[in-house]
Amino acid sequence: MSLSGEKAPQKRYRIAWLPGDGIGIEVLAAARVVLDKLHFTAEYVHGDIGWEFWCKEGDAFPQRTIDLLKSVDAAMFGAITSKPVKAAEAELVPELKGRGLVYRSPIVRMRQLFDLYNCLRPCKAYPGNPLNFKENIDLVVFRENTEDLYSGVEFNQVPPELAEVLARLSKPFAAFKDLPGDQYAISTKINTRKGSERIIREAFEFAKKFGRKKVTVVHKANVVRATDGLFLETAREVAQGYPEIQMDNANIDAMCMWLLKNPFNYDVLVAPNLYGDIISDLCAQMVGGLGFGCSGNIGEKLAVFEPTHGSAPKYSGQQKVNPIATILAAKMMLDWLGETEMGARLETATAAVIKEGKVRTYDMGGANKTLEMAEAIAAKL
Repeated sequence: MSLSGEKAPQKRYRIAWLPGDGIGIEVLAAARVVLDKLHFTAEYVHGDIGWEFWCKEGDAFPQRTIDLLKSVDAAMFGAITSKPVKAAEAELVPELKGRGLVYRSPIVRMRQLFDLYNCLRPCKAYPGNPLNFKENIDLVVFRENTEDLYSGVEFNQVPPELAEVLARLSKPFAAFKDLPGDQYAISTKINTRKGSERIIREAFEFAKKFGRKKVTVVHKANVVRATDGLFLETAREVAQGYPEIQMDNANIDAMCMWLLKNPFNYDVLVAPNLYGDIISDLCAQMVGGLGFGCSGNIGEKLAVFEPTHGSAPKYSGQQKVNPIATILAAKMMLDWLGETEMGARLETATAAVIKEGKVRTYDMGGANKTLEMAEAIAAKL
């Protein structure tokens, strides 16, 4: 508050607006409806990203968009289309074909380039949602976002020097030494102590701040002993600094089973990149599906917020899909920017529309359009 008793003016934010492909354009437009009704003061700067720019330029994440992200307070991201390498090459403009360009997911590249190591995915069952697996589920997934099997170190044409090293270091690979490099592929799983420590600490700090009682570490250290073993060992070290918070751990396969059987036994989950991706989709389905799955890609200087669903090209232009995941991602952005009062109002309005049940998109058994859902939520603000 100012000395005069009047409320201080809200900061004007600079927000990168990255619609991407397909329904990403529509759900971001829906998010703008509620942000504008909240009178969130921002300059929204469009950024080019996605399949269209791969086809035209051979780069789904152009340098101009990278430069934009260096100058903003936060970003909202819609969705992108990704296709296998050969399919991607086939859709390039003729001038770019034959240049050896390799399609990489721009969101994965973004996470690594800006060190958005913390993928935060809350999964909350709002009362009245007909798609809830059970009422009152309230789980939070912390997914390491830059390492593991998503590190991007892959070989679909294995070079002879790598085959020789593998044959020398690992007996099972001896038989591969003389196998042609195009007859097998390698994806590397890379986990570092630093990367493991900081995402695990984020999970414990969240639990401490919001009164959560338990952090569950998800891994497969009994089989993937080196990388997952490092992750679990680091978790045990970090947990010693939080004696008031219970830590347990579970294998990823068992975790999928136990989450369905006893979801109320869990609270905060933390996992390496791939496992975090898997369990966050499972948790999202338990609270309504990907139409309710929101996500934050958070680093020290930048955070990018998005729905967890894809671009769903078959629904593009139909104003059919549920925008709630994107609207809840906007709520996450508001919280990250420190606009927690706005974030709380947005969540309350969203929960009210869900509970009321008068406006429902097709996935919820209704016939309302994307913008109609956004407008109903805006009307509650």
